[in-house]
Amino acid sequence: MRHSGRLIRSASLNGYVELVESLGRDPHAFLGRVGLSAQILDNPETLIPADAVRELLEITSRATRTEDFALRLAGHRTFSDLGALSLVLKEEPTPRQALDTLCRYLKLLNTSLIMRIEDVGSTVVIREDLVPSHQLPTRQSMELAIAVMFRILRELIGPQWRPLQVCFTHRAPADAAAHRAFFGRSASFDQEFNGMVCAAADLQISRTTGNPKAVRFAREYLDTALQYRGEGLVEACREVVLVLLPGGKCTAQQVAQHLNVDRRTLHRHLSAQGMSFSTLLNEMRSQLVVRHLRDSNLPLGEVASLLGFAAQSSFSHWFRATFGCSVTQWRGRPAAEPQ
Repeated sequence: MRHSGRLIRSASLNGYVELVESLGRDPHAFLGRVGLSAQILDNPETLIPADAVRELLEITSRATRTEDFALRLAGHRTFSDLGALSLVLKEEPTPRQALDTLCRYLKLLNTSLIMRIEDVGSTVVIREDLVPSHQLPTRQSMELAIAVMFRILRELIGPQWRPLQVCFTHRAPADAAAHRAFFGRSASFDQEFNGMVCAAADLQISRTTGNPKAVRFAREYLDTALQYRGEGLVEACREVVLVLLPGGKCTAQQVAQHLNVDRRTLHRHLSAQGMSFSTLLNEMRSQLVVRHLRDSNLPLGEVASLLGFAAQSSFSHWFRATFGCSVTQWRGRPAAEPQ
C-alpha cells in the first residue's frame, strides 16, 4: 500500500514479536504483509511508516482475534522506550509540565499523532488524535496511544493513579473487561474525542529531580532533532484542520493564523502541492467521516458537528455530493465494512 510519509519510532512496536508469538502466531508473517521486518525493531530510534504500523496492529488484532491487542502491547512498554525524552520528562518538576514537554517533542516520536491539553475547571483534558490516512482503521493505534499515555502518567504520578475518565470515539468492544483492568476504570466509547480526563491536582504533584546536567544535554539533542525534522506547511495545515473542524470555524484564514502565516502564503504552499484549501478540507472530511461511520455508533448529528457542519442537512448534502449516495446506502456497501 502507499504510505502518507508520516513516521513513527520503531520503539512503538517494542514487545510486538513476543506478544504475537505468545498468541501462537508468526509475527514475521504479519510484519512482512505491511512491508516491515523484525530487524528494524533492533534500533528503537529507527523511523518507520506510521501507516504500516497502523495497518499492522489492525491485521494482527483481527488475525489473532484479540480485540485488546493494543492494550496488551502497551503492557510491554516501559518509560525508557521514549528514549532521550524519558530523561527530560522524569526531571520535570510536575506531571503537568512533563505533559507540556511531551507535546513539544511529540513529533520526534510519532508524526501522525496530535495531542492537546485543555484546562477545564478542576480537571485537565488530554485529547489525542491520529491524522487520517488512506481511510486506514485507527482503533488499535488509538488505543495504543492512549494506553501508553496512561502508563506515562502512572510513571510520573504513581502506580495507583487513575484518570477520571477514558474516552474513545470508536464503538465498544464485545467485552470491555480488558479496558477496565488496564485503566482501573470503565472506558467510555462512542465519545466525541479520544483521550483522558484527569484531576488537575494529580498533575500538580511535585516531583523529585536531580540530574540537571544530563537533562540539559538531552534537551539540546531533542531541540536539534526537532529543528532538523521540521514538517512542511501543508502537513501542519492538515493537523490544524483536524483540530479546528469540530469547532465549526475551520476557514483558510483561521488555519493561516494558527500557522502564523498569511492566507496568501498558505494558498501558495497548497498550490505548490497541487491542491487548494477547499480540496484539502474535503479530503480531511472524507477520511474522517469514513472513520466515524465505520468505527463508531455516533448519531449522524454528532458526526456532522465533528466535521464542522452547522446542520445535519448540510452534512447530508455534502456526503451525497462526495460519495454519490446517502449515508444509509454507503453503510450498506461491502466496502464500508472494516478491511
